[in-house]
Amino acid sequence: MKYGYARVSTSHQDLEAQIQLLEKEGCDKIYAEKYTGTKADRPKFLELLSILKKDDTLVVTKLDRFARSTVDAIETIKSLFKRDVKVHVLNMGLVENTPTGKLIFNVLSAFAEFERDMIVERTQEGKAVARQNPDFKEGRPRKFSEKQIEHALHLLKNQSYKQVEELTGISKSTLIRAKRKKQQ
Repeated sequence: MKYGYARVSTSHQDLEAQIQLLEKEGCDKIYAEKYTGTKADRPKFLELLSILKKDDTLVVTKLDRFARSTVDAIETIKSLFKRDVKVHVLNMGLVENTPTGKLIFNVLSAFAEFERDMIVERTQEGKAVARQNPDFKEGRPRKFSEKQIEHALHLLKNQSYKQVEELTGISKSTLIRAKRKKQQ
């Protein structure tokens, strides 16, 4: 049986392009998840690995969807080869259980890890430059201004959280956090 695996790192990224490629490749079943690749405990991937058996094929679109690091990729491939499971990385080809196949896979895994590390490094450099700006604020921009929060807190004196939420669009949890912050 041919199993596909698609993964994106964050919830706002889209899996659709990977899923379409896996469907085009003829995967019988596709496992997909929105989960960071930096963690080993990716639930859907672990579930998929647990059901793969002899003569099955695991298909991924790119190597970086498959493993966190070169070491992780090599260990995963070794365990799959021991179970006679084939691995097909669409932008690389079928990974063969031969000395040459393993060499090519190891080299490409190292490049995939290098590329990921370079992205992280460039991101950190960009943040360091941005932090030099006195107006820089790390993280997601606030949805509501301080004035809006203050207004909502004022409304809470005479109305319930639900009523204030309906009037302002500010969630109960945000109002509770703001109230606690104000009390400190």
